[in-house]
Amino acid sequence: MLQGGTVAERKHTEVAVGILVRADGAMLLSTRPPGKPYAGYWEFPGGKLEAGETVEQALRRELIEELGVTIGPAAVWKVTEHDYPHALVRLHWCKVSEWTGAFEMREGQTMAWQQMPLSVAPVLPGAYPVLQWLAEERGQQVSLD
Repeated sequence: MLQGGTVAERKHTEVAVGILVRADGAMLLSTRPPGKPYAGYWEFPGGKLEAGETVEQALRRELIEELGVTIGPAAVWKVTEHDYPHALVRLHWCKVSEWTGAFEMREGQTMAWQQMPLSVAPVLPGAYPVLQWLAEERGQQVSLD
């Protein structure tokens, strides 16, 4: 964005994102709830950090609120940024392999366990780099066109 010939500063929205991975390597994706930007797009679950929260605390709270599950340990794996029209987000990606509770879609979203290549679309553009890294870790190619 240009204002008077300079780039306008946009404040980052800090977001904790969980890559929940089952023992068979399948990853949990869910749809964006109705009424939110990009409603119906597939994403990894998570949400905004609240004041004073760590990434792990925010992810733990968000997954209880959204999915009804309590996660085990979660540490930041990668950090990416994506500039959406509605927000400039800094995404803190955490791989999670332990959780308890039954999955409940508490925001009217849909969930799907996915292997690479994904069979769901469209996927939020901010997830593309992470999907590429996950595919590379597994020695796979991924096309996100």
